[in-house]
Order: sequence, then structure tokens, then C-alpha cells
Amino acid sequence: MEGILFSLNSVWLMLGALLVILMQGGFILLEAGSTRMKNAGHIAGKTVFTFGLASIVFWAVGYGFIFGENANFFVGLSDFFYSGEQLGDMPYATAAFFLFQLAFAGISLTIAFGGFAERAKLSAYVVFAILFSVVVYPVVAHWIWGGGWLAEHGKQDFAGSTVVHLTGAMAAFAATVLLKPRIGKFNKNGTVNNIFGHNQVYTALGVIVLWVGWFGFNGGSTLVVDDGFFGFVALNTNIAAGAGAVAALIISWVVLGKSDIPTILNGALAGLVAITASCAFVETWAAVVIGFIAGILVFYSVKFFDRLKVDDPIYALSVHGAAGIWGTLSTGLFATPELATVGQPGLFYGGGFSQLGVQALGVSVSAVYAFGVSFAILFIMKKVMKGLRVSEEEEIIGLDVSEHGTYGYPEAFITNEKTNKIAN
Repeated sequence: MEGILFSLNSVWLMLGALLVILMQGGFILLEAGSTRMKNAGHIAGKTVFTFGLASIVFWAVGYGFIFGENANFFVGLSDFFYSGEQLGDMPYATAAFFLFQLAFAGISLTIAFGGFAERAKLSAYVVFAILFSVVVYPVVAHWIWGGGWLAEHGKQDFAGSTVVHLTGAMAAFAATVLLKPRIGKFNKNGTVNNIFGHNQVYTALGVIVLWVGWFGFNGGSTLVVDDGFFGFVALNTNIAAGAGAVAALIISWVVLGKSDIPTILNGALAGLVAITASCAFVETWAAVVIGFIAGILVFYSVKFFDRLKVDDPIYALSVHGAAGIWGTLSTGLFATPELATVGQPGLFYGGGFSQLGVQALGVSVSAVYAFGVSFAILFIMKKVMKGLRVSEEEEIIGLDVSEHGTYGYPEAFITNEKTNKIAN
């Protein structure tokens, strides 16, 4: 029986890893659809390339820094250049677990790159992908998931509202500060110009791909299948996403007089991000509340960052940052005594402020570390590389041409005469 369960658990982890890796495709559709067509090919290509680069870095040092033994305050110090051999007496293949964790690291990096969109040099992506995967993500992941000091305090983050989403969002925040807004985003008087994405259908498809991938993200984090608990986690995940979409529709309709499609899509994602920390610790009614509040929060968060003149093209700070903070704090309110296998019950279940305090501490320290180290890395890169941003002319032309010498949509930019010439 143990052999069967070992095999089933390993298959479940592999399926979870594949679903999370598939989310990279969702992010390609989401980011490309939310930005202008002159940058679409660049977005697709850099996402694939940087995930490949992050995979190699994770294999070399990332996994060891997170889960290795002989740890110091920041990281573990073993299991580098992972060979694929079984590590310890685990109820699943650790090679499958390795791939699952690798997929999470890749998602956090992709979120961080949301703050680079439409204006960063390709070389900036390459260098930052390596350094983020070495000194930013692994440290936060070790603190919370690798047995670090926040884990010892009972920090609850089942699938990564803090570890993956907030960490990526804080790196994106550092990038937006140093790169500065896109040309034409803000007027001299401080008013905001909407730079519309070129394809809402792509954006919506991206959200659906991400939504499906999230069942691997959250459900896969149960790691095992023998008790069927992954079904409960998936249920909480789905209804929180639905509640986020509904809340975003309502708030945009009430405030704007029209139901805003990008807001609805962001609401669904915010619900998914928020429930990621708490999906295994809260009852289903609480999942609805958590998702609903996230859908409202993301609407006002976007407006808040606009007032700060922070240009966040795919709303990484609002969807992954603000919702990630709320989702992490929510377990300190709603975690039940029966489900709180990590830490203590929440405030509303007789746990007092203890777990809420742990959650607030974890959010604060992780956010400060991720932002501070990412800012330092990017600041040094900016000095050494003579800027992180393409020239004004290159930004206007679009990164497809200026960085790659090609078009994501050649039919839209090449004249009929040139098209005929190419065809002949």
C-alpha cells in the first residue's frame, strides 16, 4: 500500500508542477493582452527564456538555499546542483517535489517582471532573473517553507501569497520606481492617461489559464493525495476567485457607472492570490469573504498606485502585492482550530491576536527584504549597465523591433508592398 501511495503522491506532484508551469502561458497572454501589440513578441519570448534561465539557477543553488540543511539565518547550505536522487524518507519522489518548487520560483520571477513591462532592456531581464533567483526568492522561501525563522514562529502561507506573490510584487515595485513610468502614462499636472492593452480576449484567456493552473498551485501544495484534502483546497480556491470577480464587477459598476472588464479580470486574480495563503486553513464561507474583499481591494489599490504615479502595466502591485498581503493576514482572522495544522487559530476562532501578529510580521519582513534587495540589485545594475531602460526612440518603436529585430504581429506593421515582396 505504501508503494501505491508513494506513486500516487509523486504523480500528483508532477501534475501540480505541470499546471503551475502552464501558468507561464497564462502570464504571456495576460501581459501581452494588457499591453500594446508592438511589445507582444518580446513579452512572449522573454517569459520563456527567463523561465528557462531561472530553472537552471534553481537547479544549481535555489533548491539548496530553500530546503538545504546546515542552514544559517538566510538560507540552507546543501543539495546544490540537485542530482534527482531521493532525499530523505519522503512519501513522494523528491525529484517531483523539486520540479514543483521550481515552478513556483519561476512564477514569482514572472510576477516581478510585470514591473519591467514595455520599457526594460532585454539584458536587464537576463541579469535580474539570475540575481532574483539566487538572493531574493530563495531567502523568503527558506524563511517560511524551508524551516527558517518564520516557519518556527508558525507563519501560515500554504501555497505562497507571501512567498511567491508578495515577493514578486515587491521586486516589481522596485523596478517601477527605478525604471519610471512609460512615455505618456502621466501628464505634467499628475493626471493619468490610460494606456490600453491591445487584446482583452488574450487577457481573459490568460486569466482562465491561470485560474486552471491555480488548482495545481494550491491543490498541489497538499503534496499527497491519500486523504483527498486537495479537493477541499481546490474548492476554496475556486469560490474565492469567483467572489473576487463578482466583487470587482460590483465595485467598478457602482463607482464608474459601467462594469469594467480589466477590473473584473483583476478581481478574479486577486481572489486567487488572496486565497493562496489560507486555502487549507479556512472554511468555505471564509474563502468567499476573503475573495470578495480582495476583489474590492484590487480596484482601489490600482487607483492608489496611479495617484503615486507608479506605472504598473499589468497591475502586479495590486493583484499580487495588495491581495497577497490581505490573503496572508486573513489566516490570522479565519484559520480554524481544526484546519490550522501550522500555527494557531485565527482571531475569529478564539486564537486572539497571536497568529495575526505572526502573519503581520511575516508580511512586513518579507516585503521589506524583497523590495530592499531587489532595489539594491536594480540600482547597481542601472549604474553598471548604463541604464535599465531602452531609449525613448526604442520604446516608441516597440521592443519587438528594437530588442529583437522582428514583429510579434508582422501583418500589422509591414506594408502590403513589403508583404508582397516577402511572399515573392
